Amino acid sequence: MEIRYSKAAVKAINSMDKATKARIKAGILGLAQKPPQGDIKPLQGSHDGRFRLRVGAYRIIYKYSLENQFEILHIIDIGSRGDIYK
Repeated sequence: MEIRYSKAAVKAINSMDKATKARIKAGILGLAQKPPQGDIKPLQGSHDGRFRLRVGAYRIIYKYSLENQFEILHIIDIGSRGDIYK
């Protein structure tokens, strides 16, 4: 499985401290497993298959897609729980 990050997700990860960055990366690696691990819920009102992963006070918005029979995990955005859904 390939993991692709949006520009917003990369910017969010780079602005975090080392300990938080490690927790976020561990959460993303849990999503790449079969079945995905973590506190996962589908996003309400999203019709393109987006989900959210809770990692402490942070949320990771992501979705899966297929490209040439190869599964891709798209990390769309990462942020604190109060700001990510706006």
